[in-house]
Amino acid sequence: MLCQLRTFDDPNLLSAAIPFADAGIYRLSDELALVQSVDFFTPVVDDPADYGRIAAANALSDIYAIGGKPLTTMNLVAFPAGREAELVLMLNGGAEKVAEAGATMVGGHTIEDAEPKYGLSVTGLVDPRKMVSTVGARPGDRLVLTKPLGTGILATALKGGVLTTEELAPAIAGMIRLNRLASEAMLEVGVSACTDITGFGLLGHAAELAEASQVCLQLDLGALPLYPQVREMAACGLIPKGSYKNREFYLPKLVDGDKLPAEALDLLADPQTSGGLLIALAAEKVAALLSKLQAAGEQGWVIGEVAAAPAGRLTIFQG
Repeated sequence: MLCQLRTFDDPNLLSAAIPFADAGIYRLSDELALVQSVDFFTPVVDDPADYGRIAAANALSDIYAIGGKPLTTMNLVAFPAGREAELVLMLNGGAEKVAEAGATMVGGHTIEDAEPKYGLSVTGLVDPRKMVSTVGARPGDRLVLTKPLGTGILATALKGGVLTTEELAPAIAGMIRLNRLASEAMLEVGVSACTDITGFGLLGHAAELAEASQVCLQLDLGALPLYPQVREMAACGLIPKGSYKNREFYLPKLVDGDKLPAEALDLLADPQTSGGLLIALAAEKVAALLSKLQAAGEQGWVIGEVAAAPAGRLTIFQG
């Protein structure tokens, strides 16, 4: 469908040359580029303030994935009439994360809708000479993930009444956490490539990074970090609809994907909300990155490595 849309041939639109770019990148000068992204979605938790925090953190993530700094944001809101108290809580939750990011909320737009929807448009800045993208992963690189997986499965369990908000506390805390400190750590160390893990799941975003860099990402199934109770909920069949869509679209990118057990695909294809960064970097830099993440109160897990072939594909192994 996208190939039917008009394109813009502007040499300053740097993101046009980056396959699966996480944000729009527009060069203002040799040292400065504008970074723009937008995201919004329906509630994944019951508490309106936490929903606002999560939606804002998720929208800001694309800026951090390329090593940018958020500058301004605008609210995007659809909300039912008569629930103004919840709306205020949600917007204040979002504003809290914008302030934490060091950005400024400059306005927004609201429409009336039966189902709440919230997110942000975000504008930031990046030095084009130092930015990180989906292009650049090299054979021999290691793959580091900065947040556990399983938010889609857990949100489905919450909506189904199988889990309580209290039982989801670790995942909610993870979704609320900005990728700012992880982004700063990767810039200090120097990495080959990066993307953030959101709606397409680890399966989809890893496949896009592999294709953009024309390498093979080898993922260690046994090394994948999961939030508490994810395996149990997946075993109960609490799989979100988006997981099946991800599986259908990206499975051809997975070598021998049809031979993987269903429970493995459930974890790989699970659509994430405000997930972590997937970082490719030289093996000799991994210890430094993990150390900086730990010093910043963040975490990192080595979940695989990069190989030369088959280019643009994923392979799964059990370490």
